[in-house]
Amino acid sequence: MSGRGRTLPYESTEAASAFGLGLHHVQLTLPPGGEEDCRRFSVDVLGMTEIRKPPALAARGGLWVRADALELHLGVEEGFRPSRKGHPGILVADLDALAERLTAAGTAVTWDDGFPGHRRFFVDDSHGNRLEFLCRQSPEEHGREDDRPGHAP
Repeated sequence: MSGRGRTLPYESTEAASAFGLGLHHVQLTLPPGGEEDCRRFSVDVLGMTEIRKPPALAARGGLWVRADALELHLGVEEGFRPSRKGHPGILVADLDALAERLTAAGTAVTWDDGFPGHRRFFVDDSHGNRLEFLCRQSPEEHGREDDRPGHAP
């Protein structure tokens, strides 16, 4: 277990707590009445599945979607402002295929090579929230010339 005052290198696998922490879901917001646009993006484009919200929460509006090991809760917020800085970093097995699907759906994909050991791109969801999609590079890929987008030498 690591403690305060000790910063581990990013590549370290030592980071652990006494609590078994993990991530259940990420909450993003949308404007009132924005559920259908969100559904088109999350379900139709990203291929996620809408899941039924518990009855006590359903009256609040919004929607929940899930695919593979990812769950997003999209909640209605009065005075909505899209999240431009804070964002989820979503791991993807086939980053290039997802980028192609997003581009074909008219979503702008912005590749970024600023995270060593990873390929990644950013998009805005249907309401302007920033999303990051990324995959780890193998040691063989890292540092090798490659002409794929987001694949820095």
